[in-house]
Amino acid sequence: MMGMGYHGVDAVWWPYVFILLAGWLPTDIWRWLGVLSAGRLNERSPAVALARTIATSLVAAVIGRLVLAPGGSLDAIPLWIRVAALVIGFAAYYWLGRKTLVAILFAEIVLLGLPWTLGII
Repeated sequence: MMGMGYHGVDAVWWPYVFILLAGWLPTDIWRWLGVLSAGRLNERSPAVALARTIATSLVAAVIGRLVLAPGGSLDAIPLWIRVAALVIGFAAYYWLGRKTLVAILFAEIVLLGLPWTLGII
């Protein structure tokens, strides 16, 4: 055994334990600390507003990256279809009661339905 790095243990189960220890556990601790301390925070405080702003901008950046510079099989779908799915998903969210699941369903219908009807996938 060469240490506790990814290549440190030669066992079939080690990658799963490594993902648990190095990926899930550090982020999950912060989530639980957030849940425990959230009841004590003022929802209108500048610190909470900053945290909400940063979280929203990170989500927007990930969505922008998925639409404008995707990887994998999403790259096979033309840009105009990805942008159309984004716009229609946002419109569905805005006009149909601000329900995230509804917006995701509308965007997925466009993202999968349009290429299928055009014979792209």
